[in-house]
Amino acid sequence: MSTYNIGYFVGSLATGSINRILSKALIKLAPECLAFTEIPIKDLPLYSYDYDADFPPAGLALKKSIAEADGLLFISPEYNRSIPGALKNAIDWGSRPWGTNSFARKPTGIIGASVGAIGTAVMQSSMRSVLSFLDAPQLNSPEAYINFKPSIFGEDGTVKDESTADFLTHYMREYAAFVQRVLDANAAGHIGDPDPIAKVEK
Repeated sequence: MSTYNIGYFVGSLATGSINRILSKALIKLAPECLAFTEIPIKDLPLYSYDYDADFPPAGLALKKSIAEADGLLFISPEYNRSIPGALKNAIDWGSRPWGTNSFARKPTGIIGASVGAIGTAVMQSSMRSVLSFLDAPQLNSPEAYINFKPSIFGEDGTVKDESTADFLTHYMREYAAFVQRVLDANAAGHIGDPDPIAKVEK
């Protein structure tokens, strides 16, 4: 079985982020065909097109990490009913300069934890709109809006509730299958390639 390299974003910069704990849980429960690398976002300056002619090291590192990933996973809180500023800033960096959108055709998953009952549902809706514009295929089902409870999640990502562990395991298995499907569909000769006929004939 192939191994897929998954770059993941944690949308909170907080040291004690519950979404960082969720990221540890997802990695523990993921199938063995997925290998994970965090894509850091805290050192990025606020994006401006003034940087486009000379990208700073943090921006170049971000785009390199996205390019090297087979798939992307966004694990994020919801701030003011939308995407946290640091995460949106990272997305803006990854999509620029114009014509070098690093997110295009990368299979993505969106999940988030909150102490509130709706569990980041509105943030995820906003993210779907942004990723659709960036031509990033998204796992649409199962949806995962996690109501975080310290009694269920250990600091190391251990999930103490069986039904929650089962759901997150199912989510990660579906995500792994989705990554494989998208990568297979992106093979040479499919719609969207610059010159599909030439690629097939090589």
